[in-house]
Amino acid sequence: MSLSIREISVTHAPIELLLLADPSEEKIRSSLSGSKCFVAMRDASVVGACVVQPRGADSYELMSIAVLPEQQRSGYGTELLRWVIDFYRHAGARQLELGTGTFGYQLAFYQRQGFRVTSIDRDFFVRNYPEPIFEDGIRLIDMLRLTLSYPGNTASHVE
Repeated sequence: MSLSIREISVTHAPIELLLLADPSEEKIRSSLSGSKCFVAMRDASVVGACVVQPRGADSYELMSIAVLPEQQRSGYGTELLRWVIDFYRHAGARQLELGTGTFGYQLAFYQRQGFRVTSIDRDFFVRNYPEPIFEDGIRLIDMLRLTLSYPGNTASHVE
């Protein structure tokens, strides 16, 4: 697997790809301000992308992560997530957070990388999306908040 990962300007974020992770283009675009965007490339083609936003006090939030449907289950998403986790660990972050649905493959995907459930945002998907979102035929209602802590990191140097 010859995958390269790099940061790109948020003005060049692959919106169509990120829409796979969040159906609201408005929410994706609003999350880009002040964020970092990373892409995973294979043979000069973007196969995955993610957006990470600072949350203050050495904390960052993974806003979106997506891999092209035809490239899913190839390990690219895992490699991209691990790369981002390491990027923020080496930058001195204290923790990396994210929000996801209460079921499905995404939850296991994040937990395999060490994220733990820290809270539930009840009715999040009902309050924040005008149209219902379904996954595997089940409507998303609540959001789980997950956190990955970096033991020993106390200061951030991400710019």
